[in-house]
Amino acid sequence: MTKTKATLIGFTAILMWSLLALFTIGSAPVPPLQLNALCFGIGGAIGLVWTVTGTGLGVLKTVSWKVYAFGTIGLFGYHLLYFTAFRLSPTAETGLIAYLWPLFIVILSGLLPGERLGPLHILGALIAFAGAALIVLARGGEAQSSALGLGLAFLCAVTWAAYSVLSRRLGAVPTESVTVFCLATALLSAVAHLALETTTWPQGALGWASVAGLGIGPVGAAFFTWDIGMKKGDIQLLGVASYAAPLLSTLALVAAGITKPSSAILIAAVLITAGAALAARASSIKPSSAASARKA
Repeated sequence: MTKTKATLIGFTAILMWSLLALFTIGSAPVPPLQLNALCFGIGGAIGLVWTVTGTGLGVLKTVSWKVYAFGTIGLFGYHLLYFTAFRLSPTAETGLIAYLWPLFIVILSGLLPGERLGPLHILGALIAFAGAALIVLARGGEAQSSALGLGLAFLCAVTWAAYSVLSRRLGAVPTESVTVFCLATALLSAVAHLALETTTWPQGALGWASVAGLGIGPVGAAFFTWDIGMKKGDIQLLGVASYAAPLLSTLALVAAGITKPSSAILIAAVLITAGAALAARASSIKPSSAASARKA
């Protein structure tokens, strides 16, 4: 698989995550951990079908338990921190801090062997972050920020960035392993739900369709395509492009009549596109060309 193809596959995860808010709204009033258990259960089931009809379940036996522990901690840990942060501090600031993970991916990717992090990558990430910040802050909120909630949001961003970047070091591990990550996360979420929440099932056809949509896409297939992008694609470009998710998410809400269009959306679109273009430009510059330019 070429780097370009893997990058495009990774970008489909961003497209699917843009539907996360829309489907989550439709799944109300299902509590977060129960929703997590249902969605990851669906995603894991889809992964099982894909594995059985493809390489076969035997491929899962070749993966170390340490890798399974890593993946489960990444998926379950991120979502637990994310949901808890918003329960303690349901503010725009919390969302903004939680969405630092694409910037962290770009920065941490420079520590990976064989990767080149240039000034344009960082500049592009910062410009795209400004666009995402505009979207998040424009949503506003009347609740008071909680220091603990903001701290958990920061840990949430670090957790997902670390999971994504370290996945690159596990390039030899088959993507089918994400199936076990999802099923284990579903199980842990179910246990946490029974201990902390009151069970509430989706309401009507729309509620169940939203849960199914989440499990198939944003909380299902997206983790498989993201794994391919992180392991074999352009990690810096994907990191910057991830800032398109809040923009596309807002556009989906506008299309559904849930959010009103605004000038902030247009400005954010320009900033995020410009940031992604800079990152793409940086990625297209060959190391030899960059080295020659520095010598000159």
